[in-house]
Amino acid sequence: MTTDTMGLRPQKAPWLVAHADVDIPFHDVDVMHVAWHGHYVKYFEIARCALLRRFDYDYPQMQASGYLWPIVECHLKYVRPARYGQRVRVTASLTEFENRLRIAYEIHDAISGERLTKGYTTQVAVDASNGELQFVSPAVVLDKLEAAWAVR
Repeated sequence: MTTDTMGLRPQKAPWLVAHADVDIPFHDVDVMHVAWHGHYVKYFEIARCALLRRFDYDYPQMQASGYLWPIVECHLKYVRPARYGQRVRVTASLTEFENRLRIAYEIHDAISGERLTKGYTTQVAVDASNGELQFVSPAVVLDKLEAAWAVR
């Protein structure tokens, strides 16, 4: 097991995790009362924002730092359907941060704990002033993660 360049944590296990509970609303389901597959990305986004707030780098802070972080990859695996009225817990875990932000997700039934969906997203830093892709995460992100690690 190696440690990252900041000495924050072992690379193997995520240390920064956030949860968000979502009640599947009527407008998210189809005629069979199953959540439409495209809405799972929205549920991931709710948990991703909670995770970003854990290290003070939510979208307003990203913009203020001079970097944009577009999602360049999204992967989902549907295990079981989420249904109208069901309360689900969405967990987001930061699994990579040195060259990109890779966030892993799991969606579980909030009562039974049964896994419904899993996936991940990848975001890369882009300099907002010139649109240039950054091949390593900007210092501002590493500094914020280091601060979050220190107070955990």
